[in-house]
Amino acid sequence: MLRVNLSAFFCIFAHINSCILEISFIGAGNLATNLAHALYHAGHHILQVYSRTQHSAEVLAEAVEAEPLTDLGLMTDNADVYIFSVTDRVLEELIKELAETVKGKVFLHTAGSIPMRVFEPYAERFGVLYPMQTFSKTTLVDFADIPCFIEASDSATFAVISNLAGTVSRQIYEMDSDRRRYLHLAAVFACNFTNHCYAIAEEMLRCHQIPFEVMLPLIDRTAQKIHELSPQESQTGPAVRFDTNVMDKHLQLLDDQMTRSIYELMSEDIHRYATSNSNSRVESEENIK
Repeated sequence: MLRVNLSAFFCIFAHINSCILEISFIGAGNLATNLAHALYHAGHHILQVYSRTQHSAEVLAEAVEAEPLTDLGLMTDNADVYIFSVTDRVLEELIKELAETVKGKVFLHTAGSIPMRVFEPYAERFGVLYPMQTFSKTTLVDFADIPCFIEASDSATFAVISNLAGTVSRQIYEMDSDRRRYLHLAAVFACNFTNHCYAIAEEMLRCHQIPFEVMLPLIDRTAQKIHELSPQESQTGPAVRFDTNVMDKHLQLLDDQMTRSIYELMSEDIHRYATSNSNSRVESEENIK
């Protein structure tokens, strides 16, 4: 994986040399909102924002001084780059529709799980700019330290996308569609599934009049440990040693069958990882001897 090193100096250099881009957004959701704000504050011009929802289009467009649209047929061909940041199920449909009126411009999408080739039947220049982070409209994040994974149809388009990404992030990586699928899958485990475990814990505590806030120091420390140790090294709890005395008592407290299944499967897999890691250490020590 090639990391594209773009310093703050480069960003300033790009501005001095009039590398400001005209950009239109197709989508006004969580990711689009954060990326549009970041690009706008980096000095780029956001021309139009399309959303199927009038309110969403107007809110984002007003924030970045753009024109709101709910009819994609009204999007002009004046932009340099068209960023598709929409749900996976409607992406190709919108690409096809816009490609009927916009020719020769850079099309890119922001999805982690969709291959770049989705553009091939419709566009000449295209690529991907995937910022790996969890986003919400109500809380804007600092893009500077968000890793952005890029891919392009050709070297000229790659230069456009890498330069664009470099104006908002210090961490730019070149990654093809195949590897990006696994990156996105890993992110689902690390972020989405982890957050669902928080939701299970919150519901459990609520049923017994315990505030979820008491979990926050534990959650924060667990995340902090990953900066110091590998996930396997930082794993603790009864499942590591497969303490059935504790685990059986926990299972007795769970009435919901789905939650019981999650507990059992997670415990089994934690123990599997712990055992595998332990065996690997033993083999390594024996090889050293």
